[in-house]
Amino acid sequence: MNPDQKRLMRLATALTAALVLAGALAYTSFSASSEAKTPGELLRSAKAGQSYQLTGKVLPGYQRRGDTLSFRVRARSGPSAAAVPVVYRGEVPDPFRAGREVIVTVRKQGAVFAGQRDSLITKCPSKFSAGGKS
Repeated sequence: MNPDQKRLMRLATALTAALVLAGALAYTSFSASSEAKTPGELLRSAKAGQSYQLTGKVLPGYQRRGDTLSFRVRARSGPSAAAVPVVYRGEVPDPFRAGREVIVTVRKQGAVFAGQRDSLITKCPSKFSAGGKS
């Protein structure tokens, strides 16, 4: 084989390997993600023992007792939307408050949803509202 053919063969092999790795990365990224569910979706379809990502707004009246935080989450749309009770233990972000949108990983345990430790995230309202700054 002459040097030009060797160079071309190495280039083709490197490009093929790069394409395979990029495809594997994209597949892993999209297959590992899970869509966050609204309170109404959880109430309709949650099974005990399974993990779900819950998203919605915190209702007024949350309580802290020691390292336990009890709060209710409702869907973003309207005050009459379904709400679910959450019991959470772990780090609570500083911006957590009533009216703030949150995402938390939960498991159904009886009538409440138990939050996974250190999974509570608050969303910044200015970045997720129609009139917010970019």
